[in-house]
Amino acid sequence: MDIKLTSKMILEKEFKKNFKGYSVEEVDSFLDEIIQDYETFEKVVAQLREENKQLKEEIDNTPKRQPVASATGTTNFDILKRLSNLEKHVFGSKLFE
Repeated sequence: MDIKLTSKMILEKEFKKNFKGYSVEEVDSFLDEIIQDYETFEKVVAQLREENKQLKEEIDNTPKRQPVASATGTTNFDILKRLSNLEKHVFGSKLFE
């Protein structure tokens, strides 16, 4: 996805003049608007590229997190079982009455 025109190229573009051609003033006015838009687009693209670069660097510099279950060898079921046993121990039979 290459950009074919720059604001400078648009500004420097010369058209041949013809007897039955378009109004030079209207064409110049319209090209001025296009140039302003291109300058804005170029700034936005540059900002987005810089932001994209920073975010990629941030991702690359962030340590990879390992899932807790695979790191300790436990599963949700194991955790729930342990929690249940802990509740039984702390609250005793009162919890199940």
